[in-house]
Amino acid sequence: MGKTAAGAVWLNADMVSPYQYWQFWRNTEDGDVTRFLKLFTELPLTEIARLGALGGAEINEAKKVLASAATALLHGEAAAAEAAEAARRTFDDGESADALPTILVPAAELAAGIGLLGLFVRAGLVASNGEARRQIKGGGLRLNDAAVTDERATVFDVDLVAGAIKLSLGRKKHVLVKAG
Repeated sequence: MGKTAAGAVWLNADMVSPYQYWQFWRNTEDGDVTRFLKLFTELPLTEIARLGALGGAEINEAKKVLASAATALLHGEAAAAEAAEAARRTFDDGESADALPTILVPAAELAAGIGLLGLFVRAGLVASNGEARRQIKGGGLRLNDAAVTDERATVFDVDLVAGAIKLSLGRKKHVLVKAG
């Protein structure tokens, strides 16, 4: 569905986790929800019509149904429920859910310190240090839910919160960094 490999939505869970797959469907444009419910779910047409009639903020509930139904078809009901719960905890409660994409960084490397820009690149949230700098200037990067303002900052193992560092790009893209 994407035009580049970075925007691709893979069916293989090793390439796009069930959580990332769920998020793809959750972030569907409002005008596409009804069509996607018809194409990518097995919901009854009466239910699709009911969901498609929702407007305003209620359309978000239809997007969650789409995300859960499409994810359940590919990854199973349990994976869809886990992804939905991870999204709820991350976005509604502000927690770091274990289902978020995760990268492992050697504990010794974290203890010595890693440049913040490079860590965002390594996590795949930005393509380059330059893009990370632009995101910082625009207020788009967060470390453990706090806005990043210093492009020269270094991340250490003391930044681990409950065993992970949460990196965020905007409100919708998150990656956990764990020592491993």
